[in-house]
Amino acid sequence: MELVIFLSSLFFFLFLGIPIAIVMVLCAIVLMFYSGDGDFMIIPQAMVDGVNNYPLMAIPFFVFAGEIMSKGGLSKRVILLAQLLIGRVKGGLGYATIVSAIIFAGLMGSSVAEAAALMGILFPMMQQAGYDKGRAGGVIAAGAILGPIIPPSANFILLGATMELSITKLFMIGLTPGLLIGFLLLVMWFIVVRVDGYTETITFTRKEAVQILKEASPAFMLPVLLLGGIRFGVFTPTEGGAFAAVYAIVVCVFYYRELALRDLLRVSMAAARTTAVVMFIVGTASAVGWFITSAQIPGQMAEFFAPLVPTPNLLLVAIMIFLFAAGMVMDLTPNILLFAPVFYPLVTQAGVDPYMFGLLFVLNVGIGVITPPVGTVLFVVCGSGGISMGHLVRKMAPFLILEIIILFLLVFFPQLSLIPLKYLM
Repeated sequence: MELVIFLSSLFFFLFLGIPIAIVMVLCAIVLMFYSGDGDFMIIPQAMVDGVNNYPLMAIPFFVFAGEIMSKGGLSKRVILLAQLLIGRVKGGLGYATIVSAIIFAGLMGSSVAEAAALMGILFPMMQQAGYDKGRAGGVIAAGAILGPIIPPSANFILLGATMELSITKLFMIGLTPGLLIGFLLLVMWFIVVRVDGYTETITFTRKEAVQILKEASPAFMLPVLLLGGIRFGVFTPTEGGAFAAVYAIVVCVFYYRELALRDLLRVSMAAARTTAVVMFIVGTASAVGWFITSAQIPGQMAEFFAPLVPTPNLLLVAIMIFLFAAGMVMDLTPNILLFAPVFYPLVTQAGVDPYMFGLLFVLNVGIGVITPPVGTVLFVVCGSGGISMGHLVRKMAPFLILEIIILFLLVFFPQLSLIPLKYLM
């Protein structure tokens, strides 16, 4: 019964349009009254305990680094590099968008930040080239889901902290599938270009190409140095976040010189606001998690899915369907904090590799940010481009379907990520 009370209150408050952090507090209060425990101090205590977690310190560092890169001219140089690499073929702006999304994923680790950056620079160029607004916004939204998959990913940090898994290993298991998704998006764009009839190409003179390579090299080197340092134990993921922030400051302030030292205060304020929102959600979800555990809801979920434990693939399919539905109405962070602790014991009991499950979990709820009715990336794209939600979803459909197919392909063929992980580690 507690499970029904929790899910009913959760979706009821969500459909009222209440902000997710407040929804978490309200759900905690509902569970508290239902359990007969009227001690309101449990909620703030659980919130403080939830954010008092060392691995979560990496999040403000990566958020700060992302803000610096976004404001300091690094984003536009990455896009120019992508255009130089693949813009000569027909439909070059679309190809450049996907390549930019792959590189941005290794820099920002956030789907919303990726979508905002690509919409601000590439979307006007695609409109000017005659692209359908929905198609242009659709390929940007589809590419933005690489942010939570390709390391460094704030979502993998949250998942690792929640499930007590190695964040380094989570980073590594996301690398190959993320690149695979990016490659298959390029293949899908190849088909779309033939259907829509896009013919524009992007060319640069030799002098321009040399200048682009010179200016974009520091941006391209950041994910290489960051992942290499984490993989070979030079620094932890948390220390890697600090390294990324310092590296971004050096490049944007002293190399590009597009960000003055006095601008760092403004950038720090923006990063602090973003971090505060994330940490508030983490805290409130932790409070709900305390009551979920107290009400033995994980045990009830285990009983519901128990018949599927002997067949791990069917269990994963059932969990993926549930998470896909949850992802349509909730963002990545609350999904990870609420449901990862619930399903983790089940999948380990079924013999599923916990890191493989972590990858599937984040990819699934990552797809949720581009599915209606509550896809945060959809809102960013629609708001920035003046596109109706229905038109955007229709034009994005080929890319969305492809990503769902890849999700279930990884369910049935986990070796696609586990074998590369073995060599990466």
